[in-house]
Amino acid sequence: MPLSNVEIVYQDEQILLVNKPTLLLSVPGRADDNKDCLITRLQENGYPEARIVHRLDWETSGLILLARDADTHRELSRQFHDRETEKAYIALCWGQPELDSGSIDLPLRYDPPTKPRHVVDHEHGRNALTFWKVLERCGDWARVELTPITGRSHQLRVHMLSIGHPLLGDGLYAHEQALAAYPRLCLHAAMLAFTHPTTGERLRFECPAPF
Repeated sequence: MPLSNVEIVYQDEQILLVNKPTLLLSVPGRADDNKDCLITRLQENGYPEARIVHRLDWETSGLILLARDADTHRELSRQFHDRETEKAYIALCWGQPELDSGSIDLPLRYDPPTKPRHVVDHEHGRNALTFWKVLERCGDWARVELTPITGRSHQLRVHMLSIGHPLLGDGLYAHEQALAAYPRLCLHAAMLAFTHPTTGERLRFECPAPF
């Protein structure tokens, strides 16, 4: 598979930072028709040593960090695990939040009966914390910055749904109006900061949302 619209944002001998387009898996899926993905495209187009460090949902676009050797992969994975990285997402949500900012602290779990959805579950869910801030208000929707402190699957999508503001274009969680409001999921990984595993320098990258 060609790299196509995968943008290389930064690279050196240890790390690779790319802007993943929407509708592209981060890693191969189980089904045979889900083998096309970000890591495969990179490995087949000049980066055979690339190793995935973290993931974005299929529909989510934005910054993904990859390692180019085993030691780098181990250190970057540790930074994500120990929450030493910083991440921020830009999203469009349905409706107007009453406040200009806030936090959502609701535990989440995978819900097999509604696969691949996740749900809030105060008894069996894993802790999940998101900070949000309104950047722009425009009629039926608002542009928000979302900062996940934890990294649960579908965290931002379920958390925004839980406060009554599903993301535009979200085929899993949005109601009919919010789903029809935009032709793609309006969620983009716009900022990532981490410590370079070799130089020790704190690096911060930004990638504007395409919506």
